[in-house]
Amino acid sequence: MAASMGGAGVARSADADSLIAAWRTNNRATVFLVEHLPLALWSSQVPGIPRQTVGMIAAHIHNSRCSWIKSLGARHGVKVPRLVDLRRVRPPELVKALSRSSQGMIRLIELGIAHGGRVPRATWQNFPTDLHHFLSYFAAHEGHHRGQLCMVARQLGQRLPRKIAAGVWQWTRLSRE
Repeated sequence: MAASMGGAGVARSADADSLIAAWRTNNRATVFLVEHLPLALWSSQVPGIPRQTVGMIAAHIHNSRCSWIKSLGARHGVKVPRLVDLRRVRPPELVKALSRSSQGMIRLIELGIAHGGRVPRATWQNFPTDLHHFLSYFAAHEGHHRGQLCMVARQLGQRLPRKIAAGVWQWTRLSRE
């Protein structure tokens, strides 16, 4: 298999490059949805969860990434992005933050590559440490919240246009962006 150079001069296999490309596509799907959520929805309360807003669900994605970057990678030199304020962050700020936490997630993948295909174990962790499970876990987490955001929009009477709701599933297109 041909190797390319990773972020810190680590040789990467085609499989590793594919994992990073898949992560980037997942991130792009999340960013796409945040960029296209109607601003009027952002501060709306989530039905049945009176202390949570649409924006807080979106911001949780970034903050969750940051927490895992800290617990898995900080002791190995992976820079931990700043958390966002769940109550105050606006979509443009969150998009920038998601870019930073996405880079942190890529650094975790590269760390896993450097450690034989496994991310370091955290004190508490509910997924196997191999990179395929790592990627699947985080893509599933974000997919859950993307679906939750689409559902909440519908529940609040602001169903997302088909182009947006279906757009998060256009991974072939998103992978090229």
